[in-house]
Amino acid sequence: MPPCAVAGDRARRARQRGFTLIELMVVITVIGLASAAAVLMMPDTRGRLMDEASRFAVRTRAAHDAAIVEARPVSLWVTSGGYGYDQWRGGMWSPMDGPLAVERWKPGTAAAGVEAGTGRERVTFDTTGLADRPLTVTLTREGMRTDVVVEADGSVRVAG
Repeated sequence: MPPCAVAGDRARRARQRGFTLIELMVVITVIGLASAAAVLMMPDTRGRLMDEASRFAVRTRAAHDAAIVEARPVSLWVTSGGYGYDQWRGGMWSPMDGPLAVERWKPGTAAAGVEAGTGRERVTFDTTGLADRPLTVTLTREGMRTDVVVEADGSVRVAG
């Protein structure tokens, strides 16, 4: 066998034994993309709970503002399953509609400290925006907790 044929066989065998740099880069890229997709699919329960608490706080602040602007008392009620806003009209409480319509908590979220089914916490904003009492609503979801605090001066904040 000529010497150049032996050298050619060795070179061909060496190439067949390992991976090229391009092949390694492709594999690393695929693994990276798969990992990124897996991380993005993981649930973020703390973020979802904070989003729900923020939405509740913003809507409660809007109810506070509605009491001042419309010069009618507005009340917030909270149960373990949801919350809503009522407005004093014609000597009785009537549910508000539109952006302040009754809202159920998202699946998995509950208001702690409110009796299931029949329990209802209520706070009323008068025409000057003052609340008749302070109220703290503790939202829970998958072991996470956050508080939405309504102060007596009508301010609303998410704590925790």
